[in-house]
Amino acid sequence: MSEMTFSERPMRLKNWFGIEAAGTGNREPLARAVIALLVVITAGSMFAGLAIGPISIPVLDVLPHLPAHLFSSREGAPAGVSLRDWIVIKDIRLPRVVLGALVGAALAVSGAVMQGLFRNPLADPGIVGVSAGAGLGAALFIVLGGSALAPVAAVLGYYAVPLAAFVGGLITTLLLYRIGTRGGITSVATLLLAGIALGALTGATTGLLVYVADDQELRDLQFWGLGSLAGSNWEKVTSAAPIILVMLFAVPFLARGLNGLTLGEAAATHIGIRVQRLKNISILMVAAATGASVAVSGGIGFVGIVVPHLLRLTIGPDHRYLLPAAALLGASLLIAADTLSRTIVAPAELPIGIITAFAGAPFFLWILLRRRGLMGL
Repeated sequence: MSEMTFSERPMRLKNWFGIEAAGTGNREPLARAVIALLVVITAGSMFAGLAIGPISIPVLDVLPHLPAHLFSSREGAPAGVSLRDWIVIKDIRLPRVVLGALVGAALAVSGAVMQGLFRNPLADPGIVGVSAGAGLGAALFIVLGGSALAPVAAVLGYYAVPLAAFVGGLITTLLLYRIGTRGGITSVATLLLAGIALGALTGATTGLLVYVADDQELRDLQFWGLGSLAGSNWEKVTSAAPIILVMLFAVPFLARGLNGLTLGEAAATHIGIRVQRLKNISILMVAAATGASVAVSGGIGFVGIVVPHLLRLTIGPDHRYLLPAAALLGASLLIAADTLSRTIVAPAELPIGIITAFAGAPFFLWILLRRRGLMGL
């Protein structure tokens, strides 16, 4: 008997995710077609992000000049392009679109990894405490950056809040990992429960900072906490891109392990997967990428839940295809949400976290109601 491929084991996968991975046969051709379509959609969303805004700009006249002049130090716009159009596209909209693509891809892939690791479609990057820890780190410098932490803020300058958010998320994750690991073995259940406790503790500490903040600090905390790509620039892109890109290029090598882990830790061990090493690498990569994302964009929720689950319903849970598809769909959805956030109430701007919450919360409830029987609720 020939060996059954991962995408041909629908009944086993249904035990964990409540869906049939390949109810009508092998979904690999469909997965490849969906990924190709998502490449086109992502490119289209990036073009729309550059073209749509309060100022109407002939983007097709500007784009041909970007490859040659993007990293040029010369002053002024290329020949045939107005200075206003050049500045708006090159220095305002393009870094915002690039950062949105990076953050969306990081959050979606992190969600896919966490759901595979926890074997639960309700898991998302926040489950490892990154978002709460990053929020606390940012709140510390927003509220205390002008007083108790003024010397540190003066040294770090513009990077104080993003760096504090990244360090806060990383410290929280390392602490969580320390609590969840005993005798060299990491307990997923302990990680989940400890993440809830640490999230509550960091949330309470952030609430205390909100209580002592002044009006301007409160506005900064609220806008940052809801998530936004406003103020995106090339400095933010270059600070987050290396960490996120390393994670995006590395996670495909985890696909086989995550596929095997879907069948259970015992079965994964029997087929030669080093489960503990898989947990270690997965958690650290998710922590780093999500921390970098939260550091430059604030708290943007539901991307890590909605995108992977939506793709599982479409192409199945094979991580060889799920991970790249999640990166593309996450990037395109966040760019689209950001474009909507800066145009729906123009010239004002909505925090992008409001839009993702309005879209993601009903979907989350639908997932929960759909899985009541499987979870015994």
